[in-house]
Amino acid sequence: MDEAPSLFGGQESRAAGDALPPGAPLAARMRPRTLDEFVGQAQIIGPGSGLRASIEAGHCPSMILWGPPGSGKTTLAAIVAATAKARFVGMSAVTAGVGDLRRAVADARRLRGDARGTTILFIDEIHRFNKAQQDAILPHVERGDVVLIGATTENPSFEVNSALLSRARVYVLKPLSSDEIGVIVDRALADPERGLGGSVELDVDARSSLIGMADGDARVALGALELAADIVRARGGDERRAPRVAAADVEEAMQRRALRYDRAGDEHYDVISTFIKSVRGSDPDASVYWLARMLEAGEDPMFVARRIVILAAEDVGLADPSALAVAVAAHQATHAIGMPEAMLPLTEATLYLARAKKSNSGLRAYAAARQAIDESGTLPVPLHLRNAATDLMRRLGYGGGYKYAHDFKGSEVEQQHLPDALAGRRFFELGDNDA
Repeated sequence: MDEAPSLFGGQESRAAGDALPPGAPLAARMRPRTLDEFVGQAQIIGPGSGLRASIEAGHCPSMILWGPPGSGKTTLAAIVAATAKARFVGMSAVTAGVGDLRRAVADARRLRGDARGTTILFIDEIHRFNKAQQDAILPHVERGDVVLIGATTENPSFEVNSALLSRARVYVLKPLSSDEIGVIVDRALADPERGLGGSVELDVDARSSLIGMADGDARVALGALELAADIVRARGGDERRAPRVAAADVEEAMQRRALRYDRAGDEHYDVISTFIKSVRGSDPDASVYWLARMLEAGEDPMFVARRIVILAAEDVGLADPSALAVAVAAHQATHAIGMPEAMLPLTEATLYLARAKKSNSGLRAYAAARQAIDESGTLPVPLHLRNAATDLMRRLGYGGGYKYAHDFKGSEVEQQHLPDALAGRRFFELGDNDA
């Protein structure tokens, strides 16, 4: 394999197995070098899978790897290149531009013309490329100048151009399971060449805490393990035995659980959608859980407060009109006090709405009225309801025959208020729970 050049703002393109600089982080040192070392994603790359058979035969399709952080996207791309005996050139969409793409493609075409093999162009965070940048690489993927492997944490159907997406296979990577994170941690503890080589021991409770707090992210797990090992080594102790990492050391290294959540990505929309459906479904336990998931992961509390106001009007509605007042009060309190105290009014509003009776009669009534407008256009206001502000208007019949409701018993009057073409049309139907 050709030695990968250094490109794109100093970011080195490194394939699996290339030497690492001294002092590289544990997560980088323990990066798998072969498909057999790779942990997880058996549904994509496990023994007997079609992709694995194709790669081992030297054929690599263009692909998009979609998955959460730490699930192995970059590692898998490098292993694919090494297994397929292809040249590996990597870049980040955060720092690379169209000029970088063109230079990479020019090198790839030159080497291909010299019969020096295939170039795999790996683009990390490909969802950050704009349409022009994605369009720039499309013809080169079509011609086979490069094999594209893109990595993204965002839904590619939203973030990658349809033309480029149609020329690449999408593989969905799952968060690593607790057992898979455990395998990676144990391997790092024992490996004498790239890992910690038995220089520290990990208590059972510490191991469980580390795996749980990593939340399926191998990079987080190894980073916290390395820091916890540094902590116990610095503390000193009996030189005749390896220092032990306790659960408290892991918690100090981790500080807080690495929750998978992106305030602008799929996780953001999936979690808020589930929160809304939990409140609508009158499940207070699930509702407060998903509320906590958002707030603990750093979601904007005002975003949550706005959704609670909408929920009160849309899903509780006339079944409990006071729910809107509770939601608005929570919104105002959140704006006034901010986090972390805002979690209390948000929690109280969430639980109130989850436990309240539900009615969407207001939403249905508005939707029916909007449909009538779409069908009929701007129908004229009935003459007897028009404002008779001048003598001319009165002579034209404006306001003629209007019945003032308060002149009638109970302030109720039988009178046509809809346009003539919609007379008698019903838009509002009282719901079973409406007050």
